[in-house]
Amino acid sequence: MNLKTKFILVILSVTFFSKISFAETGPWTLSFGNFDFSDKGKNASLVEVDYGFKDKLFSSPIGDVKPVAGFFATEKSAVYGFTGFKIDYQLFDNLLTITPSFTPGLYHKGDGKDLGHTVEFKSQVRAGFNFSKDSFIGAAYNHLSNASLGSKNPGANSYTINLQTRF
Repeated sequence: MNLKTKFILVILSVTFFSKISFAETGPWTLSFGNFDFSDKGKNASLVEVDYGFKDKLFSSPIGDVKPVAGFFATEKSAVYGFTGFKIDYQLFDNLLTITPSFTPGLYHKGDGKDLGHTVEFKSQVRAGFNFSKDSFIGAAYNHLSNASLGSKNPGANSYTINLQTRF
C-alpha cells in the first residue's frame, strides 16, 4: 500500500469517528482488509463503509433483523455497492456481538478480479467486542458470489478488521 493510500485511509478514519454533524443514527462501520485473499494473483487491499439502519424490519429468536447498506473499494479499483439485511446477536450481556448478514449488490471489477457478473451476493459474518453502546471493534469474513448467474462464478473470499460507531 503506497503512502497516498495510507494517508487517505487515515483521513477517512478520522472523519468517520468524528461526531460533528450527525444526529443519532444507526451504526456506521469502517472496515479495512484483504479482498479475495485466497487468490494470490487477484487479491487486493480493501476499504469498506456500511450503515446499519436503526429501525428493525422484524424480530427473530436470535436478534432484530435490520437493513444494512454500503460499499467497498479495492486498491485495484474494484467496487461493490450493496444493500441487504443483518442480525446483531448479542452474547455475554452485550459484550460480544456476532452479526451474520446477506447483502446483494452490484460489482465492477475495475483492474481487479472478474467475478463473472455485475450482480453479486455477499454473505458475511462479523464478530467483535462492544466497548460501549456506541463503539465496537471486530473482524469479519465474507464470500462474494454471483450464484451462477454468469457463465463463470469464481467467487471471492475476504476478511476485514472493523470499527463501528454511532453518531
